[in-house]
Amino acid sequence: MDKYEMQKRLMNLVIAVIRLTKGFPISQESKVIAYQIIKSATSTAANYRAACRAKSARDFIAKMGIVEEEADETELWLELVKAINLAREEEVGPLLKEVSEIIAITVASIKTSRKTLR
Repeated sequence: MDKYEMQKRLMNLVIAVIRLTKGFPISQESKVIAYQIIKSATSTAANYRAACRAKSARDFIAKMGIVEEEADETELWLELVKAINLAREEEVGPLLKEVSEIIAITVASIKTSRKTLR
């Protein structure tokens, strides 16, 4: 997968997360969760774009570490959405699968980049 395909996947994840949160019931809890999940999903996409413009391999690895952390946080919020039934399984399930794949791709990219430094 090239960087443009990954950027597109991340943008699609952000769009899907925003659409998901629009269906949340109106409550204090759902507002907080919606804010946090949108924040972490958009940060994942933004930091990936920054990683694509890294000045060195070490810079790339550091930025991809942030991508991994933000994607993991997005996964946590999606798991919470599922656990407290803020959205239906058929809405959350595909997003959980996608973010899990994004984390795996990110981790693999970090490992590969570390090997090239040696």
